[in-house]
Amino acid sequence: MPVLERSALADSPLADLHAIASELGIDGFRRLRKEELIDAIVARQGGKPAAATGDAPASDDDAPARPRRRRGGRGRAREEREEEPAAVADVEAEPEAEAKPARRERGGRGRDRDRGDRERGDREDRPKPDRDRERGGKPREEGERTLEGVVELAENGSGFLRVGKGGTASDDDVYVSAAQVRRCELVDGDRVGGPVRPPRRSERFPSLVRVDTINGRSADEVSEGVRFDELPAAFPTERFAFGGDDETVSVVEFLTPIGRGSRVTIAGGAHTGKSETLRRLANALAALDAELETSVVLAGARPEEISEWREGPIAPAAALSFAATADAQAQAVDRAIEQGKRVAARGGHAVVLIDTLEGIPAAAARKALAAARSIPAGGSLTVIATATGPIGGETTIIALDTALAGERRFPAINLLASRTLRPELLVGEAGAQAIADAVREQAE
Repeated sequence: MPVLERSALADSPLADLHAIASELGIDGFRRLRKEELIDAIVARQGGKPAAATGDAPASDDDAPARPRRRRGGRGRAREEREEEPAAVADVEAEPEAEAKPARRERGGRGRDRDRGDRERGDREDRPKPDRDRERGGKPREEGERTLEGVVELAENGSGFLRVGKGGTASDDDVYVSAAQVRRCELVDGDRVGGPVRPPRRSERFPSLVRVDTINGRSADEVSEGVRFDELPAAFPTERFAFGGDDETVSVVEFLTPIGRGSRVTIAGGAHTGKSETLRRLANALAALDAELETSVVLAGARPEEISEWREGPIAPAAALSFAATADAQAQAVDRAIEQGKRVAARGGHAVVLIDTLEGIPAAAARKALAAARSIPAGGSLTVIATATGPIGGETTIIALDTALAGERRFPAINLLASRTLRPELLVGEAGAQAIADAVREQAE
């Protein structure tokens, strides 16, 4: 690169000087004023600054300070713009700033500004302290830690990775945002791994940066699977064998059988025992299979029934009384159904119990019931809900009779109005014939 004279440098735009300083490897050149930058370039080329050699022509900086007339706000702002170093190398200085060398003798405000610029430059050269610190005052580790834990979801849609033994809560748990839960369709019990950042000042827990693995598989591979609604559906073929000595459960098991993937409505008028029947089925399901993901949603229930459910083996995932709005009830049902879909899509078996579909919009009720299905060579989602009448599309209807309930003849099941589609797939041909005989006897 040819040696440039001081006069040529003085006539060059500030952006060109920045480019030259960058090629010469001058550190911190953007923080220098134009005159200081010229001195640094001359010195780096092998010359000496004008103050040492006297070769450069005298400038206003070498002259005694002249008394200046006080300027208004616009004049002072203009001087500050002339002195201020450019923030980006490709932005040229203003023409007036190139024409007028900066004065060193300035008022108090100007000297304070110069000193502040120099101090800021010094601070930028020093390593910046890490403001994000771990609890206990330890500096944040460089790089990303990778952790793995079991997902436990909260009611607001977010969740935590339980990293301790047994999946118990601890201060080392990792927060998972609701957006990550939705995007990766995470459900309770998923084992998730990924990089983790330390908590910031206003945070208590570390946060998951991204989801890399889900149950040992790549998160991308899991998310690229077929959408649940596009998965094939088959009539249920695996019956829930409840057992036990509960008479209501026994009648349901043998006369209106339910299988994995069934779409069930317990239908009946007021005070026919719909909620009681559902609760007895929930108790039987809780004792049936530890691998079965069973959840309960109370949407429009009586407060007394909410208390009874909470004392049972399956705590409700959501519990809204009939005072809640129809939209709130529909949202609670939809959240439980979506979680059940994710379990089934990954090969698991889920059951969602809903009491009741009566208070939510008809479209939302049909959507919830339609989600139930048995996936060939895969998982299943079973939906059992209460309503005053059939919703439509059920594979099993358990109809309760008002007259029988009034006579306290429980279970008050009306076999003539109850039915199971393709019962032979669940109980075989002999079992299906036994159901038909029972219906004929009641009809007579």
